[in-house]
Amino acid sequence: MTHTTEILKDPNNKQLNITREFNAPVDKVWKAWTTADQLDKWWAPKPWKAITKSMDFKVGGFWLYCMAGPNGEKAWCRVDFTAINDGQSFDATATFCDENGNIDKSFPPMHWQNEFKATATGSKVEIVLSFDTEADLEQIVKMGFKEGFSMGLGNLDELLAK
Repeated sequence: MTHTTEILKDPNNKQLNITREFNAPVDKVWKAWTTADQLDKWWAPKPWKAITKSMDFKVGGFWLYCMAGPNGEKAWCRVDFTAINDGQSFDATATFCDENGNIDKSFPPMHWQNEFKATATGSKVEIVLSFDTEADLEQIVKMGFKEGFSMGLGNLDELLAK
């Protein structure tokens, strides 16, 4: 059974509220979200690939990766971990950057709150993605976030089925 990604825009609170269920236990889904070798297998929408340069999954640590396109394009991102409740939730701020992790201020930061919960058939991830302004929210939506992230979560379904 495949699940759909629910993404609800809440402009008043400058948020996207995302819910996705998986046919896998929480510990397996958690690992897929918090280890570089697993993230590289699903994070990017096909035909793009996520390639980790470095990852230190701890409060104060960060994940530096690029989204590599089929024609050699590279979009660098940095995810700074701000809170971790092992196996249950983590918060992070994601920003576009250069290959050394220097933040590109022309793109807005995205503040992620990710919760992992057990369900009768596997697990559910609930995400609150917050922005500093409504214009920042709109900029990310216009860039195709909903479509791209939904595709990535579909890749995660495939990975978890293996």
